[in-house]
Amino acid sequence: MTRIALRADRIFDGERMLDDHVVLVEDGRITGTDREAPRDWPIRELPGGTILPGLLDTHVHLTGDSGPGALDRLRDATEDTIFATIEQSLRIHLDAGVTTVRDLGDSNDAVLDWRNRGVSGLPTIIAAGAPLTSVGGHCWWLGGEVAGPEQIRAAVRRRAEKGADVIKIMGSGGPVTPGSDALSPQFTPTELAAAVSEAHAVGLPITAHAHALAAVRQAVTAGVDGIEHCTCLTAGGVTIDDDLLAALAASGIAVCGTLGSDRSIVVPPEIVAASARAGITEAALQQVVRRLYDGGVRLVAGSDGGIGPAKPHGLLPATLAEYVESGLPAIVALTTATALAADALGLGARKGRIRAGADADLLLVDGDPTEDITALAGPVAVYLGGREA
Repeated sequence: MTRIALRADRIFDGERMLDDHVVLVEDGRITGTDREAPRDWPIRELPGGTILPGLLDTHVHLTGDSGPGALDRLRDATEDTIFATIEQSLRIHLDAGVTTVRDLGDSNDAVLDWRNRGVSGLPTIIAAGAPLTSVGGHCWWLGGEVAGPEQIRAAVRRRAEKGADVIKIMGSGGPVTPGSDALSPQFTPTELAAAVSEAHAVGLPITAHAHALAAVRQAVTAGVDGIEHCTCLTAGGVTIDDDLLAALAASGIAVCGTLGSDRSIVVPPEIVAASARAGITEAALQQVVRRLYDGGVRLVAGSDGGIGPAKPHGLLPATLAEYVESGLPAIVALTTATALAADALGLGARKGRIRAGADADLLLVDGDPTEDITALAGPVAVYLGGREA
């Protein structure tokens, strides 16, 4: 039997701050919290610090190596190279305090194949496989091109049979895919409805990449479980009307704003220009997140890590810092990467909270991140299943 007590000035349990100061861990599980550690338990002290649940990044691309054109270069990458990238990506996330990731788009189901190897000591993966996209649409080269309801239904079933945990569909184009349109839907309402109904028929949630306002509306109507980006772009800029905001809030759809970037990186001018033409700017994205929060929409945190130099793996602390910049209280931002994220990923009983019975995935930081969110940027220690990583 392996036991350890972790003591800090404060504990954030995934939803609120606790009066207790000690987290008790036994055989990889949390057994509870208390004011003091049992006398015969080994104890680790973190004066001035905070103990939190391990973070969950709900939007990553593990096959991307964070270099220029990371996803484009997957067309020519070997399986060995891709598998090595997946493992390295996971190690970077773990070092940043992220103990669970949701991969929302790989190359030809590579993450599903890698996961079947059963490598231990790395973050838990929720995986989609290759994202469904229109023929020649956003990220078409990843292996998910489909056309028409029957192809879409068959593609959903194939992913379910291969062990996918979630279906990802590109509801609109994206600015980094030549020929795709971030201002327009990629599928008809009938096609998107087919994807949603088939996903639900095989017991899987479905999340839609949607930059275009029309694609966001289409996704809400179709009954998706999640929306990625949710930028609500039109030719005239970002637009979220009151009716759409109310519908998003009422639906309970989990929206991931994918904020956060490495601001030390100079983004290539062609990428900046393409994003600007589509209306995707830092200010616009922050505006959307604040509007969604004020409207009571269910927000989760995801970094889009791996797609390029400004979006490296391990970026989630910067994502949460930018949520705070957008106007979210720090404690709310933390819930988007802990309890709320765990619930959205179907892991609420095991992840994202410090409570009896949960996995002992824990993050220790100096200071109080509910007062200064940047405290997350330098983890003191990360525990995965009760073992220090």
